[in-house]
Amino acid sequence: MKRHDGILAIGIILAVLIFDQAVKIAIKTHFMLGEEVAVFGDWFKLHFVENNGMAFGMEIGSGDWGKMALTIFRIVAVIAIGYFIYKLCNREKPVSKMLLVCVSLVWAGAFGNIIDSLCYGVIFDSSWGQVATLFPENGGYSTWLHGRVVDMLYFPLIEGSFPSWMPIWGGERFVFFHPVFNIADAAISVGMAMAILFCNKELSAEFESEEKR
Repeated sequence: MKRHDGILAIGIILAVLIFDQAVKIAIKTHFMLGEEVAVFGDWFKLHFVENNGMAFGMEIGSGDWGKMALTIFRIVAVIAIGYFIYKLCNREKPVSKMLLVCVSLVWAGAFGNIIDSLCYGVIFDSSWGQVATLFPENGGYSTWLHGRVVDMLYFPLIEGSFPSWMPIWGGERFVFFHPVFNIADAAISVGMAMAILFCNKELSAEFESEEKR
């Protein structure tokens, strides 16, 4: 592994993971589920929710099997992305620092949410109607692989109602941006957006070279 590339990747990953987990643990141990605090006016709030799914609360499947399948999928994806980072750092041709930053952000974000799924059901008790305890004496609210992902960042930038003449949604209220997310989700989204905008050609070249091998 090239020293500077490895330090850059590890530094980004550790920074995202530490920040992400510190915020999640603080929220879990200070907020009840559904509790909300305004940070900057009405457009940035800390709003504590939990979900079983992917980034921004999206889900696949249902029940315990759907949750376990999603956790296993995350683990496989993290292994694949981690291997890609390893190859980038050991490539003879100098790797684009921008690409390395993008992939490291995505890996860190994915792993950050895996920690919730793997461990939070065991190390925390329920946040429903109470503030959760870290390492409760009576055990956690679930089992390994069945923890819920902690989300808290809420940016309701625009609130209003659709015009009454609009089909289907006429007169209904809307909020933009409605999803509640976390630091890990943000890292994934920023990493992917940067990769598409600035590293599209390099990513295509990487995949083409893999196919030829």
